[in-house]
Amino acid sequence: MERDAALDRVEEIVDAVESETLPVPIREVWVYGDVALGLDPLDRLDVYVTKDILLRGDPDAAEEFEQSHGVKGVGKSVRAEWAREHPNLLRANANGYAAPEKCLAAHLLPDDDEPVHLEVCNASFEDNVTQRLKGAVTREAYEQILDPRGVCLYADGQRSPDAMEKLRQSEFAFPTLSGALEMLGLEGDEADTAVDAMRAYRAEQTGTSVRGDVV
Repeated sequence: MERDAALDRVEEIVDAVESETLPVPIREVWVYGDVALGLDPLDRLDVYVTKDILLRGDPDAAEEFEQSHGVKGVGKSVRAEWAREHPNLLRANANGYAAPEKCLAAHLLPDDDEPVHLEVCNASFEDNVTQRLKGAVTREAYEQILDPRGVCLYADGQRSPDAMEKLRQSEFAFPTLSGALEMLGLEGDEADTAVDAMRAYRAEQTGTSVRGDVV
């Protein structure tokens, strides 16, 4: 993916978060990994969003969409307003409940052939980097580690005034991935093992992918 096209896609995502009704409220938007490092072209574009919970449920919508679309939880896990505006983008998990991460991907990334990965979590990027690292090390599931080298583009209703321009100019400086993991507490050999697992897993991904996480 050409870098300019990737950053254009990122700007479209931030624009949508700022101005459109989305399945759930979004508190943060980050990019991480290759795009933050300034690589061109990118193998994949990695985007992280922090979602907020819905404060008020809509039991009428839940019943309405369960009957009309066979999807449970509308008005509880995703906004009823959004579902009524975009019923074609409603996505469910294996249990038949509306899946916020899948709905967000359908809305924000309409072309499912693009090499884009979307991470959706209730925790901030920095908190989730730490939590995912701990869990991955405990299970020796190193491929699940989040690359900690990220750039925040949007937080708490405000777009960063200069982060996008710095991304376009490749002005951010980060350590190597193994170096970043060592800064988070991994020893050298384990950091190298983790990097190999992360890269191998990433190389297997094709098209648009999405992961929902709860911390």
